[in-house]
Amino acid sequence: MVLAIFSFQISVWAAESVKDLQKKQRKLQEEIEQTNKMLKQTKRDESATVNKLQLLNQNIKNQKKLIRTLDNEITALNREMKQLSSTRDSLQVVLESHKADYARMVRQSHYAQLQQSPLLFLLSSDSFQQLARRARYLQEFAHFRQEQVHRIEKTQAEIDTQNELLQANKNDKQTALSSRKREQENLKRDERKQQNMLTQLKSKEKNLNKQIQQKQKKVNELNKKIDDIVRKQAEKASKTTLTNEQQLIAGGFEANKGRLPWPVEKGMISGHYGKQQHPVYSQVTIDNKGIYLQTVAGAKARSVYKGEVTSCFMVGGTYAVIIQHGNYRTVYSNLTKLSVKQGDKVETKQTIGTIFTDAEQDQKTELYFQIYKDRNILNPELWIAR
Repeated sequence: MVLAIFSFQISVWAAESVKDLQKKQRKLQEEIEQTNKMLKQTKRDESATVNKLQLLNQNIKNQKKLIRTLDNEITALNREMKQLSSTRDSLQVVLESHKADYARMVRQSHYAQLQQSPLLFLLSSDSFQQLARRARYLQEFAHFRQEQVHRIEKTQAEIDTQNELLQANKNDKQTALSSRKREQENLKRDERKQQNMLTQLKSKEKNLNKQIQQKQKKVNELNKKIDDIVRKQAEKASKTTLTNEQQLIAGGFEANKGRLPWPVEKGMISGHYGKQQHPVYSQVTIDNKGIYLQTVAGAKARSVYKGEVTSCFMVGGTYAVIIQHGNYRTVYSNLTKLSVKQGDKVETKQTIGTIFTDAEQDQKTELYFQIYKDRNILNPELWIAR
């Protein structure tokens, strides 16, 4: 019985790991659906664009992760099914042993006599002491019989539970296998699209290089504007002492490093922090002073932590907002409609404004997000939740 209980515990632990894998699988499927939604919002033609390629690359990345997760789930389910079968077989042995013990008891002639006339058994006693002993014996015998029946019923119920779990796992495995087959087909389809787009984009290299340079010029202008404003604010702040409230906010901001909510409700990182190769042209290097978060048209930007709006300004036709969190500052750029103004106190996840959708850039809706500590720029990817 100890072996059966131990095996059952192992199956519970395995089930928990399967649940974790299924949770991860659902999260990846949501991300793929979100990327597909963004792809549908791009220009409705077959022409290749860098934006479409980036979204497709993200889908391929998530599809590969999802297939690995499904593989792990199938392995975990196979392991659990083996453990459940072993537990069931052990319980079956215990059940047969209980049934055999009960059958031997039934076959005993003395028990048969007791079954026929327990009252006669008592009345045939030679003395009062014998009568008391026989009465106690009958009670103990009845209790033992009930206990044996209870053991048989309990063991049978455990076997039924194992069979139900086993069937549920078989169903989960079949679902996982079907999902894996579907995702492999989607992956092959998207990889073919990816190669076609790369071929098209490389044929437009001259024109696209010009667009990249123009975009970088605008980004440099924006970065300079932001840096100048942050520098002036930091210099002014350095001449005064942070209030108790500002110190508490700064401490809370710092304590939540790696756990801050994203500045968009749903989306993907379309441009990482720091120097990196262009997604199409390996000879082109990009140096981002923040991160780009791509989302769906109409999406809102939101504050990652409570603080005070210290600046709202326009650069290149779109707005940028700076929020102070003690000696930390977060910057939200490429907004079209603001929901806050300078001097406003904001809370975590409060809407700041609507993110601009660029019709000239394949309907791309992208937020540019930065974090500063005093005058030093930080990598936002280390601060927001994974």
